[in-house]
Amino acid sequence: MLRRTKIVATLGPASSDQKVLEKMIQAGVDVVRMNFSHGSAKDHVARVEKVRAAAHACGRIVGILADLQGPKIRVGKIENDKIMLKQGDTFILDAEWTGLGNQERVGLDYKDLPKDVSKGSVLLLNDGMLEFDVIEVKGAQVICKVVCGGILSNNKGINRKGGGLTAPALTDKDKKDIKTAALIQADYLAVSFPRSAEDMKLARRLMHEAGGKSLLMAKIERAEAIGVLDEIIDASDAIMVARGDLSVEVGDAAVPGLQKRMIRMARAKNKLVVTATQMMESMITNPIPTRAEVSDVANAVLDGTDAVMLSAETAVGDYPIETVKSMARICIKAENEMEDNETSHRQHLKKFSRIDQSIAMSALYAASHFNVKAIVALTQSGSTTLWMSRMNARVPIFALTPTESTLSKVTLFSGVHPISFDITSDIPSVELRAAEDELVRLGLVQEGDMIVMTIGEAVGKAGHTNTMKIVRVGDHRKN
Repeated sequence: MLRRTKIVATLGPASSDQKVLEKMIQAGVDVVRMNFSHGSAKDHVARVEKVRAAAHACGRIVGILADLQGPKIRVGKIENDKIMLKQGDTFILDAEWTGLGNQERVGLDYKDLPKDVSKGSVLLLNDGMLEFDVIEVKGAQVICKVVCGGILSNNKGINRKGGGLTAPALTDKDKKDIKTAALIQADYLAVSFPRSAEDMKLARRLMHEAGGKSLLMAKIERAEAIGVLDEIIDASDAIMVARGDLSVEVGDAAVPGLQKRMIRMARAKNKLVVTATQMMESMITNPIPTRAEVSDVANAVLDGTDAVMLSAETAVGDYPIETVKSMARICIKAENEMEDNETSHRQHLKKFSRIDQSIAMSALYAASHFNVKAIVALTQSGSTTLWMSRMNARVPIFALTPTESTLSKVTLFSGVHPISFDITSDIPSVELRAAEDELVRLGLVQEGDMIVMTIGEAVGKAGHTNTMKIVRVGDHRKN
């Protein structure tokens, strides 16, 4: 059974070997995430070459997601790498401190923190594991009382509860990394900590100036982003429900509801959505997931996410291949429990402004009323399959295209499976028959199966899909 929900896996030391990569791809990885928080441009180029070689060896197409570090606000380095802070301790976050941190104070990589906080502000460190109350701001020093103690180690992140830190979404490092993303021809570019649509528009402009064609993904992880979700989604091609920093800023209890809301909003706007953070966290050190993790992944699938993402599990974990296999198994099982598609309902509610979008919806409508084996879209840009993927078609959608960038972009589209297909004729009926024959050759359909096919009369041109046909496989060979 073909899986609808896509799997994004973060690369790191645990997944740097090509043989491991091949096994991960065979296990179900659809898109790899390049974490630009670590490594040089040279490292990223080498890693992408290794991914593409592994995908080729497996006979699969794998997408590339370049994830910018963003303005992660961190403490500096600490003597002996860590200190223990206890409840009631006074501790100073010092923007001017250049030495190693100690039991009294630590330096900051974000020098404007004293301007962004005041007495009464609550700061959360190390993904919320430590909590500080700000009792005074004195020049470059943020003087805090430890409310919830624990171990503080090198370079741990800082969040302000409720948001309000003013660090720009794109740092100088990010602007350089956008050029690297363009160089490696990343299919997706993820922008960390955007606060507004303008952040996404700036990233898009910089990416285009660098010669890149990546689709833009907004990582929703700031409290300020929640109030302008509509605008951020409109300015993006995709969003990531980045539950780690988001839960620290808005509170963990708010995140499940926000996750459902963001997935619903993105799909309604024909945008992609990835659900991320600690989905299979225990599998960093254990070969099987917890029951709670199984439920977490399954619920994201049932919510309608396009993809679920693995972070440390595949980057530094002990069981990267087993983790991917487990996630794929959970996704397939959850998909079997999904309600019947909502095509008929949405057909009545939505007005379409483009012919190709109307054809996409017509194909879904036909597929929901006939016992079809698959939907087959001959596409240049992938737009037709994107619209189809916004609803649960209950059958696989095959995107046949000669365009390499389209093949790798649709790897993130829910329910869409890319197939490289060379166009040899400008006659639609000839191309449809050739596409049918190719699917038979690949063993994806067989004689007698009913399929829905879409194509444009202007064969090979983007945005010209205007034809839908319901075909019984093999009938054209009988005529």
